[in-house]
Amino acid sequence: MQRFIKNPYAGNPGYSCFGCSPDNDHGLHMQFYIEDETVYCRWEPKSYYQGYENVLHGGIQSTLMDEIASWTVYTLLQTAGVTSRMEIRYRKPVLLQNSPIELQATIANSNKRLASISVKLFDSTGTLCTQAVVEYFLFDPEKAKNEFNYPGIEAFID
Repeated sequence: MQRFIKNPYAGNPGYSCFGCSPDNDHGLHMQFYIEDETVYCRWEPKSYYQGYENVLHGGIQSTLMDEIASWTVYTLLQTAGVTSRMEIRYRKPVLLQNSPIELQATIANSNKRLASISVKLFDSTGTLCTQAVVEYFLFDPEKAKNEFNYPGIEAFID
């Protein structure tokens, strides 16, 4: 059963994340779901996110993949972190007409300091268009809480 992941940062003063803030007029407004050990996002691209006509810009794709990886760290690893490296393979163009798209993220491996998140982007036909491995440097849970406002897993999931 998929469960909606709440955005505990929404409404906080100064919060304007390009990827996930519902209040950023120019942002992506991503929302996330979780099922088992996978984080999902279904997202409807707007025409102003295209590169070539009717093709989702590769930079937007990489932003989507980086953002879902961070929410995977928040929810599955229950801490915060920062991207240290990202390797992307663009397999097929993401045509705007084949939307909404779906992103899926899982933990490939992790230890105390680093996590590798596997991310896949599918179009509405189920075609795998883009995949990435996003490496995250993980913060100690106390540092995540005290310095980066990580509110704890309870703030994300009922």
